[in-house]
Amino acid sequence: MKPYFSMDTMRLGFPVKVLGQPGLKSHDTRRWQNHPHLSVSLAYLRDIFVYLHRQGIRMYRIASDLAPYVTHPDMPWFHSQIDECATELTVLGETVKSQTLRLSFHQSLSNVMNAQDEAIARNSAAQITAQARILESMGLGPEAVIVTHVGGVYGDRESALERFTERYRRLPEFVRRRLALENDDRRFCVADIVQIHHETGVPLVFDYLHFLNHNPQRIPVMEALELCLRTWPRDVQPKIHFSSPRTAMRVIEQTHSETSQKTRRLRAPRPFHHADFIDPFQFVSFVRAAKDRNLRAFDVMVEAKAKDLAVLHLCKQMARFAPEIMSE
Repeated sequence: MKPYFSMDTMRLGFPVKVLGQPGLKSHDTRRWQNHPHLSVSLAYLRDIFVYLHRQGIRMYRIASDLAPYVTHPDMPWFHSQIDECATELTVLGETVKSQTLRLSFHQSLSNVMNAQDEAIARNSAAQITAQARILESMGLGPEAVIVTHVGGVYGDRESALERFTERYRRLPEFVRRRLALENDDRRFCVADIVQIHHETGVPLVFDYLHFLNHNPQRIPVMEALELCLRTWPRDVQPKIHFSSPRTAMRVIEQTHSETSQKTRRLRAPRPFHHADFIDPFQFVSFVRAAKDRNLRAFDVMVEAKAKDLAVLHLCKQMARFAPEIMSE
């Protein structure tokens, strides 16, 4: 039996953009006039997977716009990209499985499941469905999830929560199986998403920095983590998000329109902004506390501005400051 927490049981990953190798693109970002296509994005993704394998990184968040304009209501000629790339998706899925790579999507801020505007909600559901189809076409297991937030409060928290639940239930079954719900830093806390889980069964992604910023019930951090880990099926390893708050001074530059003179103002960091790298002592304390509490093993999406460089640096720091986690 594998040790409870080690680098064999806990994968570390990062979102979308690769910084450690110049020239690697996450997806086809061309405008619609230039005929972007999922096939181009998949070619980019293959190159990223080679890099991940070489670096020993086994978790990665795919760009939410991997299939450009695939659900755009006014551009139906983009809607068939997933079907057109069926073979490429199958082959790429085999690469993912051979590397034991865990993939995920994360919904962009423009996708709001509980929007009051039905058109926005429909577009959000269409985007989630397209991403689920991509993961299904790759033949990936249930650990490949699509993470989303509840959405907006719109002046009525309970109605907002109910609207999310209602929209979730409307999704096709294969899409619901892929969806996971995350707490956020200002609107919906862990207690809110736990309420939705009880009504829907949706698994919950614990976001550490969001929790520190928004925890009105003052739930202890390990208790909140455990609440989220318990929501995942027994045969699927949970995933969490971890980031450290930015502590560096912000420099705000402004140019006056009348004089063209530039001024610089110094501002304190905001507690919900991500740091470039992860505080290794903070992370090690968190993992040790989870281990001491005998919680389920989990994977970690590292949300830091340095992306893959932050993951690689964190592994080095853990080897130095927590060798028992690296070698157990």
